[in-house]
Amino acid sequence: MARYRYRAINAAGEVVKGDITALHDADLQAQLRASGLSLIRASKLRSRSRRLASLPTRELINMLFHMQMLLRAGVPIITALQDLRDGADSLELRQVAASLMDRIQNGSTLADAMAADPGIFSEVMVHLVRSGEVTGQLAEVMEELVRSLKWQAELAAQTKKLLMYPAFVTVTITGVVVFLMVYLVPQLVSFIRNMGQEIPFQTRLLIWLSEAFVNYWWIILPAPVVAVMALAAAARANEQVRFKLHQALLSIPALGPVIKKIILARLTDSFGLMYRTGIPVIESLGYCEKITSNLPVRAALVRARERIANGASISDAFAMENLFPSLVVRMLRVGEATGALDDALANVSYFFTRDIDESIGRVQALIEPVLTVVLGLILGWIMLAVLGPIYDTISKIRA
Repeated sequence: MARYRYRAINAAGEVVKGDITALHDADLQAQLRASGLSLIRASKLRSRSRRLASLPTRELINMLFHMQMLLRAGVPIITALQDLRDGADSLELRQVAASLMDRIQNGSTLADAMAADPGIFSEVMVHLVRSGEVTGQLAEVMEELVRSLKWQAELAAQTKKLLMYPAFVTVTITGVVVFLMVYLVPQLVSFIRNMGQEIPFQTRLLIWLSEAFVNYWWIILPAPVVAVMALAAAARANEQVRFKLHQALLSIPALGPVIKKIILARLTDSFGLMYRTGIPVIESLGYCEKITSNLPVRAALVRARERIANGASISDAFAMENLFPSLVVRMLRVGEATGALDDALANVSYFFTRDIDESIGRVQALIEPVLTVVLGLILGWIMLAVLGPIYDTISKIRA
C-alpha cells in the first residue's frame, strides 16, 4: 500500500485536500468516491509503508468477528473486506483488509490471500479458512477462530500473570540483599572490627560477601543477566540445550505443572478446532506440532502421530506418552467411542482452563509465605553474624 496526497472536490464544489492510504490509483479514486469526493489530482508520497510483520491479537479478533457477522448475514467477502477497509479505526487493520481485498479481486481465495501474510495469519488459521471455504462453513469457521483467539489471549494473560509474580519476588529479594550488603552491613562491620576480638566464621563470611558486593558490584549485578543471555543463545544455537531447558521448565516445583496444563489446554483446543472443521487427525496433529513451542511435548506429539499413522487408535497412541495425563487419554477414548472427539477435547480444554485459574491462585498464595521465610532467613543470618560478636564482648565484660 502507498500513501497519497490528494486534491479533490466535494458535492458542494469545495476543494478538499488530504492524505490517504490506497493500494493503487484506482483504489484511491474508489475510496474518494465512497466519501463523496471527486479527484482533481494526487501524488504518491515517499513510501514509508511495508508489509505488516504482525497484527495485534485484539485487531485480528475484531477483523475475524466483523467478517464472521457479515458472512453470516449473507454479505459477500469482498464487501465485508471493503467495509473493513473503509470503516476500521486501525490503520493496520485497514491495510490488511485492503491487501486481502486486492488479492481476492485478482483471483485468489480468502485462504490463499491470508497465506500471503504469514506473520499475521498462521498456517493453522489459513488451513481452517480453506476448510471452511471448501465445506461452505466459512462463517462457522470464523466464529470458532474468534472464540479460540479470545481464549488463547486469556490464556496468555494467565501465563504472564503466573510468571510475573515470581519475577517480582525475585527482584524484591535481590534488591533487599544488595541494600543490606552495600549500605547497612559495612557500617556494622566497621564497628565489629573496632572491638578488637576474634571474629566468628559467620561474621567473616558476612564481611567477605559485603566487601565482594561493594568492590565487585559491577560484576555481580550483571552476572545473572549475562548468564541468562548466554543460556538463551546456547538454546537458540543447540536444539538439545533447548530441549533440556523446556524439560526443566516442566519440572519446576509448583510452576511446572501449571505451565504444562497451559500447553496442553492450548494443544487440545487447537486439535479440537481443526477436527471440528473437517481437517483429518494426522494433518491436525501435524499442525499441533508446529504451534507447540515446548520441545518435549512436540516430540511426544510426533511419536503419537506416527503411531496413529501406523494404525494405532488415538487414545492408545497418546497413552504411551507419559507427558499426557490420564484425563486426556480417557477423554480421547470416550471421544473415539462416541464419535464426538471434538466435544471430548473441548471438555479437556475446559477442565484445564479451570484448573489453571485455581493453580495460579495457589502458586501466588504459596509465594507470599516463601518470600517472608526467605527474607526472614537472610535478616536472621545477618543479625546473628553482627550481633553474635557484640553479645560475646558484653558477656566477657560482665564476667
